[in-house]
Amino acid sequence: MAGPGPVAVVTGAARGIGAATAARLAGEGWRLVLVDRCADDPALGYPLATPADLDATVERCGGPGSAVGCVADVRDQPALDAAVALAVERFGGVDAAVAAAGCITGGAPAWEVPDEAWAAMVGVNLEGVWRLARAAVPALLERPVPRRGRFLAVSSAGGTLGLPLLAAYSAAKHGVVGLVRSLAAELGPHGITANAVAPGSTKTAMLQASAGVYGLVDEAEFASHHLLGRLVQPSEVAALLAWLCGEDAGGITGAVLPVDAGMTAS
Repeated sequence: MAGPGPVAVVTGAARGIGAATAARLAGEGWRLVLVDRCADDPALGYPLATPADLDATVERCGGPGSAVGCVADVRDQPALDAAVALAVERFGGVDAAVAAAGCITGGAPAWEVPDEAWAAMVGVNLEGVWRLARAAVPALLERPVPRRGRFLAVSSAGGTLGLPLLAAYSAAKHGVVGLVRSLAAELGPHGITANAVAPGSTKTAMLQASAGVYGLVDEAEFASHHLLGRLVQPSEVAALLAWLCGEDAGGITGAVLPVDAGMTAS
């Protein structure tokens, strides 16, 4: 990847897995456009990241010379197009796109999921990945041959398993897997890889919201579903995402790689 450092666009970058991934990439010399909605969503029952959270991630990643924040909803195609255009204008191109934005809501059986909950789950968790691909893939293809472009998406153990009371979330995350595998088939001839990472119960604000769905007092109770008996840390998911962005992962595409402490091993 040419230039003073490769360039990535990361969604959901204000906190959680997205922020951890941004920090990891910055530490490896990447230049970054960091995208987040930075506003609450009435369809969700928990607070989302704030502009201050995004600013903190930008500073953690080295500030204006290395990272720039971009407030955008991943369901808004013109906003994601603008984020990619910013990466091209500010840093000269795009070498990786990381779709880490996600959200969760649930509590009803599949046949009773409210329309607004279904729309939020599919819109952010699946459509948001597709919209990032729609914005970023043309920029990835603009890099000269031989390309080493990367497209990455965060799915979930819920993209492999059926989760009770989280049907819309699980359906969207299953969709991410199919989308990424199709992208891998389409992008492979162009030298660009596409992969998904599937975290288990990860210590984030989303996991706190999940605990509420199941009436758990402490999200740490989810660790009982992990063979390792503990929660996953955002930094552990970020480490895999950052490695997949690198040159050593050039032989991997169309894969769904778990970081789930053994949640889906049995």
